[in-house]
Amino acid sequence: MDTPFVLELIYNAPIEKVWLALTNENSMREWYFPQLKKFEPVVGFNFEFINDGSPFQKEWRVTQVIREKLLAHSWTYIGYPGYSEVIFEITEEGNQTKLKLTHTGLSSFPTDPHFARKRFEDGWVEILGNKLRHFLEHH
Repeated sequence: MDTPFVLELIYNAPIEKVWLALTNENSMREWYFPQLKKFEPVVGFNFEFINDGSPFQKEWRVTQVIREKLLAHSWTYIGYPGYSEVIFEITEEGNQTKLKLTHTGLSSFPTDPHFARKRFEDGWVEILGNKLRHFLEHH
């Protein structure tokens, strides 16, 4: 049984600013993945990454887009089994924005420590709880 990882956070930022942070490739490079080369919030779009020499090259594809509500993409690795999906859902909470992240399919990856669930969980807490928060609230 694969239990999705779910993280909910509230940001002191309007929904439009959160949406732009999630969908603008320049913004995404700052808080999400500096290796991001090209991104468009269009279903079927394949993310393009700069090859940083890591043996764990990502292969992501946009799977769902609902403007200012939801963005989802696959999260797979070239040459490794496993398929996961990352879903960002955003809702207005007055002057703030609630983001709910759901990452499914984590148990489909190999048992290598690089794919450990805790590594993804800690990564999301850092990426969304610190990096995105700082980007939204101090940028």
